Amino acid sequence: MTEKLDLEAIRREIDEADGILINAFERRLDAVLKVAEYKKVNNLPVRDRARELKVIAKAQERLQNKKYAPAVADLMENIMAVARGMEEEQLQTAAAQQEAFDVGCFGVEGSYSHKAMEEYFAGKKITRHYYSVFEDVVKAVKNGEIRYGVLPVENSSTGGITEVYDLLRHYGCYITGEKCVKIEHNLMALPGATLSGITEVYSHPQGFAQCKDFFAEYPQIKLVPYYSTSKSAEAVKESGSLHLAAVAGKQAAELYGLQILAANINYNGNNTTRFIIIANEAEHSADADKITLVIAVKHEPGSLYRVLGYFYHSGLNLTNLESRPIEGKSWEYFFHIDLMGNLADTNVQETVRMLSDNCAYFRILGNYRSDMKQER
Repeated sequence: MTEKLDLEAIRREIDEADGILINAFERRLDAVLKVAEYKKVNNLPVRDRARELKVIAKAQERLQNKKYAPAVADLMENIMAVARGMEEEQLQTAAAQQEAFDVGCFGVEGSYSHKAMEEYFAGKKITRHYYSVFEDVVKAVKNGEIRYGVLPVENSSTGGITEVYDLLRHYGCYITGEKCVKIEHNLMALPGATLSGITEVYSHPQGFAQCKDFFAEYPQIKLVPYYSTSKSAEAVKESGSLHLAAVAGKQAAELYGLQILAANINYNGNNTTRFIIIANEAEHSADADKITLVIAVKHEPGSLYRVLGYFYHSGLNLTNLESRPIEGKSWEYFFHIDLMGNLADTNVQETVRMLSDNCAYFRILGNYRSDMKQER
């Protein structure tokens, strides 16, 4: 005989199940907001599809009646969609409420350093500061005048900017990020000027070095080293002379109302400058994939060979190696090294331990997320 169904009893059973479900859902949402906070701190994306699929599979495994598996998959998809929405809302609210912080760069508005700063901190509320020499940027970071500094450290045509390496080590600052900017130098002057009428050109020495082939064709033009490419454009604007020109980026020409007499005059079509973001304290993130460190090897035969072997045997990729003389010690050097990796990785930790134990000097300058768009 078929058991008589009691609708009210069934509904009470559903209400009881709903109570348990809502309590569990509330606990889940509380945890979701904690996840959002973690992702904000570590600069991680909201959605992790691999994680979502694991959550769905685990929920289906817990079923006693496996015929409900498709329904459970739909349920979890909806729950996680709600969770993503909450995470995104919390992150957007946090961004909107974010207090402005101070950032400084070498040069002035319209410079390549300014461009790197704007691109790296896009979407952040920042108060901008500009400095005429590299050391002033580093000092401002060290004394707390600014939270971050932006400095050029390497160019694909002319190599490392050695002064910046020395300043980082001297002041004990850390690298927290990097931004690579494609450099396209242009010869620019006041409207009405002509290339044949130019007698002097202003630019940073690096700008001249990257355009040496172009100026070899104009030996009559005097090249005058100046503070920065953007400052050069500003000086030409203020001079009022049709005989002066500057080598700078297109953004500087637009800012100072100059006309471009010759475009993209750098000899390397893939001319790129790597800028580093520096801070007074080290920062760590789960997605960091690049490490910068500085070492000094013992002054004995084969010491550098042995140290480089640690990277090889650990399978770590070195992307840059710069040597700088140790002040007061003839023919002894600091080596600034960039390599790919995260300090949380076991093989990286072992390499760091061996370097620390076997080098005369060892310091980690930063572990940060690389700018994968850089061209080499």
